[in-house]
Amino acid sequence: MSWYHAPAIEPSDTHRHNAEKRQTQLTKPPGSLGELESLATLLAALQQTDTPQCDKVKITIFAADHGIAAEGVSAFPQSVTGQMVQNFASGGAAISVLAKSLNASLQVINIGTVDQLEPISGVEDQRIAAGTANFTVKSAMTEEQLQKALSIGQRAIKNALDEGVQLWIGGEMGIANTTSATALACAYFDIAAAEIVGPGTGLDNAGQIHKSAVIHKALDLFNASAQKPLKNLQYLGGFEIAALTGAYIAAAQAGIPVIVDGFICSVAALYAQAINPSITPWLLFSHQSAEPGHQQVLSAFEQQPILDLGLRLGEASGDATVLPLIRLACDLHNNMATFCEAEIDGKC
Repeated sequence: MSWYHAPAIEPSDTHRHNAEKRQTQLTKPPGSLGELESLATLLAALQQTDTPQCDKVKITIFAADHGIAAEGVSAFPQSVTGQMVQNFASGGAAISVLAKSLNASLQVINIGTVDQLEPISGVEDQRIAAGTANFTVKSAMTEEQLQKALSIGQRAIKNALDEGVQLWIGGEMGIANTTSATALACAYFDIAAAEIVGPGTGLDNAGQIHKSAVIHKALDLFNASAQKPLKNLQYLGGFEIAALTGAYIAAAQAGIPVIVDGFICSVAALYAQAINPSITPWLLFSHQSAEPGHQQVLSAFEQQPILDLGLRLGEASGDATVLPLIRLACDLHNNMATFCEAEIDGKC
């Protein structure tokens, strides 16, 4: 059995029950803090504690290029991926600003830029190849490359576990990766690309029609279906998407809750769940992306995202945006007085 098929740790029913009971004892009407109560209760079960915490958070960004960009499916050239890797490291990207503001650790891993980058402080070079192949012509990855990408995600989680991380956030960067993610979603749901294809980095309507045609060509080439999640990843995926898939599985196996970002990360989570269904309770979805396919993907999890702000940037920006709410949920759960402690009449 491959490592990614090993079962996830089961959430603690005892700690869930304790958290639910405490919520009824706090100085507020039952349910009055809505989803903040649910978040605290869930984290208590996942972290197996009566005092859930999200102070120590790690954000890992996986960056890679896609051969499908040769089909003209992105508004930006592939050189932007490497330039954004530099921007992450130098602190200029949105996720860099958010990580600093939130006092969260930021890790950037290059696993497949087209260009071999010079050593960059703050960037780990785990480059598998110069991007994936053009999947309208051949498989995006070899089987060996897929296994390497999955394992890079697994190692990122092992490092996070060694660092005592309480919550892990994964993000991605890769020109043309919305095309890859859309192809994967179409294969999984057996739907036409036109139903969910979006602008990605800024395609106009004609560009989206072309993008749909490119995706259909690939789906026909590989006869992709939901019954073949690993093969779909190999045929249609990206190195960064596969790394996220491996990371989501490994996090659940290690007992680390994760926040899942927008469309691309959610597709990686969809495939992680398809490969190993036991991981599902460990996935918290941060926001409803403006990318059209995101709602379709979220439907597979029967879980409402925490926010809907019309975001579609990627790079884990949605995850970082909800982190303060999750921390507040924990603080309220742990630090509010109970009716007995507050000596409120008739409630003790």
